[in-house]
Amino acid sequence: MNELNSNLAARMDRLSDQQRQALMARLKEIKATRNARIPRRPLTMDSAPLSFAQERLWFLSRLDSENIFYNEAGAVELSGMINMTALQGSLAEIVRRHEILRTCFVEQVGKVRQVIIPESDIVLRRVEGQFLSDQDKTHQIERHLSAELQQPFDLGQAPLVRFTLIHFAQDQHVLMIGLHHIIADEWSIGILLHELSVIYNALCDGQPSPLAELPVQYADYACWQREQLDDAALDQQLNYWRQRLSNCPPVLDLPFDFPRPAKSKHQGSQVAFSIHGKLAAALTELARSHGVTPFMLFMAVYALLLHRYTRQQDFCIGYPVTHRTKAELQPVIGFFTNSLVLRMDFSGRPTLADLLQMVKTRCLEAQSNQDLPFEKLVEELAPQRDRRHNPLFQVWFVYQNAKDTPLQLNGLTLSPVRMATESAKFDLALGIEEGPDTLTGWFEYDTELFQHGTMVRWAEHYLHLLQELVRFPDVPLTDCLSLPDGERHRLLQQWNDTWHPFPEVLCIHELIEQQAENSPTADALIFENRRLTYAQLDSQAQRLADYLRTRGVGPDVLVGVLVAVAVGVSVGVDVAVGVGVAVGNGVSVGVGVSVGVGVSVGVLVGVSVAVAVGVSVGVNVAVGVGVSVGTGVFVGVLVGVLVAVAVGVEVGVKVAVGVGVGTNPM
Repeated sequence: MNELNSNLAARMDRLSDQQRQALMARLKEIKATRNARIPRRPLTMDSAPLSFAQERLWFLSRLDSENIFYNEAGAVELSGMINMTALQGSLAEIVRRHEILRTCFVEQVGKVRQVIIPESDIVLRRVEGQFLSDQDKTHQIERHLSAELQQPFDLGQAPLVRFTLIHFAQDQHVLMIGLHHIIADEWSIGILLHELSVIYNALCDGQPSPLAELPVQYADYACWQREQLDDAALDQQLNYWRQRLSNCPPVLDLPFDFPRPAKSKHQGSQVAFSIHGKLAAALTELARSHGVTPFMLFMAVYALLLHRYTRQQDFCIGYPVTHRTKAELQPVIGFFTNSLVLRMDFSGRPTLADLLQMVKTRCLEAQSNQDLPFEKLVEELAPQRDRRHNPLFQVWFVYQNAKDTPLQLNGLTLSPVRMATESAKFDLALGIEEGPDTLTGWFEYDTELFQHGTMVRWAEHYLHLLQELVRFPDVPLTDCLSLPDGERHRLLQQWNDTWHPFPEVLCIHELIEQQAENSPTADALIFENRRLTYAQLDSQAQRLADYLRTRGVGPDVLVGVLVAVAVGVSVGVDVAVGVGVAVGNGVSVGVGVSVGVGVSVGVLVGVSVAVAVGVSVGVNVAVGVGVSVGTGVFVGVLVGVLVAVAVGVEVGVKVAVGVGVGTNPM
C-alpha cells in the first residue's frame, strides 16, 4: 500500500495545474455517480438482464439441468400456537413485495432474461411429523431439509422458492424455506425472516403490513450493474486486480487424501469446533493490539495453516462480501454477494505482525475495489480454466459477526435450526461465527478429496496455532508449532518406537539367514507387483558378499558405494529415496538421501552384507549424502564398488522389508 501511495504521489507531482484540475473534476464526477441512487426501470419493462452473478449460476444450471448444487434450505422452529391465516398471508405479502421471488429465467432472442410474473400463488405445503423425542425430531428435520435440498428447481418456472410447514404437535412446528441461490443470498434470508415477523404480527392484530414499499427491486439493480461497466471507476478497479493477481498460481496444492476426480460432484461435509471464553477473549485482544479486525486475524491464521500444509508461499483465498453498497439495496432480497480474492505472500520469514499488516492492507484494498463483479474479473483475467476446480482460488473463508436479532412473532418463540451441509462449493472452506461468549468454527470440505479424520486433525491444528500465537505473538511464524503436544508425541515417539528384542548372540544378517532357512518361500519384499522371497534374498546377498571379498573387502575396510536409485512410487507428491548399506564383519557403509516425512519402507539385505533401503514420501526435497563407519560419519562418496539398487528389482542383492508409516508434520 505504501508503495502504491508513493507511486501515486509521484505521478500527481508530475501533473500540470490544468491536468490536476481535470483529474479532480473527474474524481468528483465518479463520487457523484457512486452516491447517485439506483434508478427504477420503466413499469412497462416486465423483464430485465441478469446480473453477472445470476448469469454464472444460470450457465451452470444449463450444463446440468438436474444440478442441485446451488439449492439452499433453512428452517426455523416455531413454538406456540400458530395463526395459519396470518402465516400464509405473511408469506404471500413477502412474495408480492419482492419481485425476485416471482421471477423465472428464459431465453429471448438468444439472450437469457429474468422475467417477473405479475402474480404468483404461494403454496404452504404441510407435512405431518412424528414427535417422539427431541433427538427424533432433529433427525426428522434434517431428513426433510435434506430432501428439500435434493429437489431441483426449474429456472424457467416461477416461483423459485418453496415453503413447507412440518407439524409435530399443536404448538410445535418447523417452517422450512427452500430456494435457488440465483434469487437470494444469505443476507436475504435474514430479510425474509424479519419481514415475516413484522407482517405476521400486524395480520394477527387485524392490521395491514406496516412495511413501506421497496425503493428498488433486484431487476433494477441488474440493469444498473450492467450500465456501470462503462464507468471509468470500474476500469480502475480492473487495473488494480490485474496488478494484484498478475502471475498468481492457478491452484493451491493441498495434500488431498484422494486424487481429484475428473468431474466434481461437490459432495461435502463439515467438522465443527469451538473457541471458548478465555481463548476467544485473548484473540480479540490480540487483534486489537495489532490494529486489525477479528476477521483479518482468523483469515491470517487460516492462511498460515494452508501455507504449512502446502509449503506454497504464493496462493489465493476467496471470501464473500455482501456488496450492498447502496442504502436502497439493504432491504432487497436478491443475489448481491460478490467474491473477493486475497493473495498471500509468505516469503521472507514473516512475523505475526508482518502477516497481519499484509492481510489488513490487502483486505482494505480489495474492499475499495469490490464493485467489479467476480464473474467479470474472471472473464477479463482469463485464467486457464479447469472444470475440476474453481478459477483463481479453491479455498474459501467466511466470518459471520452479525448477531441474530431475536424474532418476535405474536405468541410464538422462534429458534433457528442448524443443519450440517451435504455439499461443498470449494475444496476447503473455513467459517467462523461469533456468539455471545464463544466462537463457533467449522471446516467444510469436499468428501471426494478429504477424509473426515483429516479434517478433524486440521481443526485441531488450527486451534493449536491460535493458542500458540496468543502465547508467543513475537516469534517468527516458521518457529510456531502447529501440532498439539499429543499428536507430536504420537508422531515422534509412539509411532517411531520400533524397538524389538533380538537374540544378542546373532547379528542381523544371521537372523535373515535363519529366516531364509525356516521360511524360504516367504515374502521378504513386496513392491507393487514384484516380490522377493527370503531364499532369493539369501542367494543374492551371498553373491554380493562374495564379490566384495574378491575386491579385498574385509574387517575395518571402508567401502564407498555409488547407488543409482529408481523407485516406482507415486502417491500424488514428490518421491525421495534413502539408501543405507552395512557390510558385516566390522565394515559399514552408508549413503543417505531423505525427503520430508511420510511413508517409510525399510529393506535389509543380509549374510555378510546387510543393506537398508528406505523410501520416504514428502513435499519439500532435502537431500543429504553420508557414509557412516562405526560411530563416526564420513561425508562424501568414495571410489569403490558400483551398486545399482532398484527397489523391487533383483540386482544381485538380497532384500528383506520392514514397513513404518508416518504422516507429514508440516
